[in-house]
Amino acid sequence: MSKKRYLLLWTIAIPILAWLAYFGIPLDLGELYSLFLGILLIGSVIAAVHHAEVIAYRVGEPFGTLLLASAITVIEVALIVSLMLSGGRLEAVTLARDTVLASVMIILTGIIGICILVGAIRYKEQVFRLQGVSAALVTLTAISVFALILPKFTPSLNGSTNNPTQLLFVAIACLVLYITFVMVQTVRHRAFFLSPKTTENKNVLPPPPTVMETFMSALLLVLCLGIVVLLAKALTSDIENIVLNAGSPKSLVGVIIAAVVLLPEGLAAYRAARKNRLQTSLNLALGSALASIGLTIPTVAIVSIITGMKITLGIDTKAMVLLVLAQFTIVLSLATGRTNVLQGIVLLTIFVVYLFAIISP
Repeated sequence: MSKKRYLLLWTIAIPILAWLAYFGIPLDLGELYSLFLGILLIGSVIAAVHHAEVIAYRVGEPFGTLLLASAITVIEVALIVSLMLSGGRLEAVTLARDTVLASVMIILTGIIGICILVGAIRYKEQVFRLQGVSAALVTLTAISVFALILPKFTPSLNGSTNNPTQLLFVAIACLVLYITFVMVQTVRHRAFFLSPKTTENKNVLPPPPTVMETFMSALLLVLCLGIVVLLAKALTSDIENIVLNAGSPKSLVGVIIAAVVLLPEGLAAYRAARKNRLQTSLNLALGSALASIGLTIPTVAIVSIITGMKITLGIDTKAMVLLVLAQFTIVLSLATGRTNVLQGIVLLTIFVVYLFAIISP
């Protein structure tokens, strides 16, 4: 049985260096320092991936992927709520909607598209359990309609922002569906989310991390997630200035935020697909999409009700068409329990069209 080191030096040094660099922000050291902070932010995100994977390997499936999805959602919720409360050059009223929509589109078309394409290039076809994927897609479709489409067609304040009653309804509906899905995934039908077969020889797999290694990874994961939130918040004004000064639409900020917080999920899913573990990739991607919309929207809605801050959840017609197209395509692509290269290319094409529609509306 091969040995493996789980506590790598760089995964320890980067979050510590990032925390030290964060306290140098008040010194206002200029644009180069902001670039340095951006590099540390990306490094901390990648380190978070590593530690989350260590913990996931220790606890096993499907709890490991659920843990990673929850960690990413914590980052997303913290970012959106902190930006809503702090304010900036951009309107906070649509920030949650834009970020959640971007997360869903990035996952369904970008991350899953890349995973299917990479897996198909290496293995031609990959298999997964259809029951688990179907359960995730059914839940995701319902939550997406409740949170992003239905509010567009219901009465609202001033013709745009949603009223507290609407927000409370959407929050409860999303929570009920997400909690039910988690119960199905982890308890009642856990076997639906396990790989149908494995090509790995268990005799050559490295031993799971020890209790001490797992504890240290959990501690470092918390440090990584914390500094990612703080650095992202600190760099938001720079991102806003770049986007607005370039004449790009403000919704691009939501895409950037979503891309940063989904980087760990995307890397973990990509690695799993390359190892012919498409089930794990889909668990990560779809679980993250469900956690993103199923937990972010209720949290933001509750904050809005408590603080009195107005928010808008309904998306416009163009975004609605692309979201429905993504949902329809992913359902057809994953309907047989097998994937091939064509499905990956189609999903990635939709992703490119979505980005083009954001950048050049």
